[in-house]
Amino acid sequence: MKWSFRIGSIAGIEVYLHATFLILLLFVGMAHLAAGGNAAAAITGVVFLCALFGCVFLHELGHALAARSFGIATRDITLLPIGGLARLERMPEKPLQELWVAVAGPLVNVAIAIALFVWLSLTGAPAPLADFDFTQGSLLQRLMVVNLFLVLFNLLPAFPMDGGRVLRAMLATRMDYTQATQIAASIGQAMAFLFGFVGLFTSPFLLFIALFVWIGAAQESSMVQLKSSLSGIPVARAMLTEFHTLAPADSLAEAVRLTLQGWQQDFPVVQSGEVVGILTQGDLVAGLQSSGPSALVAEAMRREFVKVDPGEMLENVFLRLQESQCHTAPAIRNGRIVGLLTLSNLGEFLVFQAALKGGPSRPLPTPGSSVG
Repeated sequence: MKWSFRIGSIAGIEVYLHATFLILLLFVGMAHLAAGGNAAAAITGVVFLCALFGCVFLHELGHALAARSFGIATRDITLLPIGGLARLERMPEKPLQELWVAVAGPLVNVAIAIALFVWLSLTGAPAPLADFDFTQGSLLQRLMVVNLFLVLFNLLPAFPMDGGRVLRAMLATRMDYTQATQIAASIGQAMAFLFGFVGLFTSPFLLFIALFVWIGAAQESSMVQLKSSLSGIPVARAMLTEFHTLAPADSLAEAVRLTLQGWQQDFPVVQSGEVVGILTQGDLVAGLQSSGPSALVAEAMRREFVKVDPGEMLENVFLRLQESQCHTAPAIRNGRIVGLLTLSNLGEFLVFQAALKGGPSRPLPTPGSSVG
């Protein structure tokens, strides 16, 4: 994710912190000072926020470790000002597996809250909830209550919260997965409408939550319907079979010529029959600006790209393309390129598929293989 920097790794999972989190820390410190507090109060506020996000990280780690137990790896965990995001390689296909992965995060928060309650009970009775104050008092008690709040909030039956995935998993045990997703997404959007209506008269924060839930539910529904549309269709049916290739020693001027005389925007770069790179239109423009038309293709091409087999299923290839920095993939058979697959021609393929089936076409959404 852009504007994120690596802060370490745990259990083989890279952990990133979004740069805007530092702005949030500064805001919390300044807010305490503006409210009449001293430096100690500002530091306490920042420490509490860091502890809270430590709990959020453990929540995401719970998702990741539960997914690992089902053979699903986690690409990374990113901490954002609005919470955490664990990017799984894929979502579990079996409903009960998705259920366990979804509840693993909230269960971590329950465990943290119980541990803090036991500690507070042993070291001194926690203050009555009637006297509880989020802004002052025992830091550990505030952390305990916030963890309970995280459990309740995350279990709301609305995407992209864990509760939406729990609901979908339960529905999917009795009906088709796509239908279960549509029902869960509709319930989530109904809740978003309710949040937004209440937020108009109470808190702008509820309006933000409503927008977050509405978009998340729509994306999840679109993603699952797309996966259903691509299910069982091999790459060979959608790939381009008429295309130009370039050699590493070709000039960028040659790439410009081929672009202007036809429809192709991205070019596989082939050397001795092997695809060694992809020259995208964006890289071509950047190369022209920095080095001019006489520069070599080898200087501008991407060397990291997705390779696919013509027999692979589109539903799996699509997710890999979306996650890759390069959205063009050569189709390789017996070591040689036989086709080219891009998100653009994949979108066209879906339009024609929908037209043949008599249904509306859908834009390609952002993949939803992440949990919060």
